[in-house]
Amino acid sequence: MVTIDLSGRNALVMGVANHRSLSWAIARCLHQAGARLCLTYAGERLKSTLEDLAVETPGALVLECDVTRDATIDAVAERLGREWGSLEILVHGIAFARKEDLEGAFVATPREGFQLALDVSAYSLLNVTNRVLPLLAKRGGAIVTLSYLAAERAVPAYNVMGSAKAVLEQSVRQLAYELGPKSVRVNAISAGPVSTLAARGIHGFTDMLKKHAERSALKRNITKEEVGKAGLFLLSDLASGITGEVIYVDAGYRMMGW
Repeated sequence: MVTIDLSGRNALVMGVANHRSLSWAIARCLHQAGARLCLTYAGERLKSTLEDLAVETPGALVLECDVTRDATIDAVAERLGREWGSLEILVHGIAFARKEDLEGAFVATPREGFQLALDVSAYSLLNVTNRVLPLLAKRGGAIVTLSYLAAERAVPAYNVMGSAKAVLEQSVRQLAYELGPKSVRVNAISAGPVSTLAARGIHGFTDMLKKHAERSALKRNITKEEVGKAGLFLLSDLASGITGEVIYVDAGYRMMGW
């Protein structure tokens, strides 16, 4: 029987908003496999929630990191360098777009809304990776980010986030190419709809869940635990030959000819 042992590996997990977050599902799997965790939050509003969750992963660091403020990213990198010395795993589960930019007409997206969505949801992968790269490159490592089908298809009410996810997926490929010589792998998980805090902000999400279950090959929705296990696989040595890929965890929805 194959088991995954991540003892002695350090993992930075970004994007946990609450217990429903896909980043949290991955974090729990990493913890169960023996990895040491650092969980980050973007503002004081999320600090107490993350601290409560961290009780379930004893020994985890909980640090502030707002990806729109470079100084906070550098502070996390400095802290991890000082306390851990290296970083083997990075989970990037950060995404944001203003509500009005998801609900209105995509063609009318204002410049500031477009820039904000791409800055937080896509550029942050590059920026964070660059700033922690000296730690990742010490022993080699793996990065996983979270995407969605709207990166390649038009999805009603997803609007500018679809653009951000398309940029994110291209960034995965480019980073995989550049970081391969440093033994750093980069992949994305494109998950089917799951009832997370971010997803519930999408207009018509309940109907989206229903249609996904009806049309997917497995005739059901996925669970956050399935995303967590896929993340664990990609971040472990079992996926040592996989990089630059988008792995679909969607109950077979994408491959159907609907």
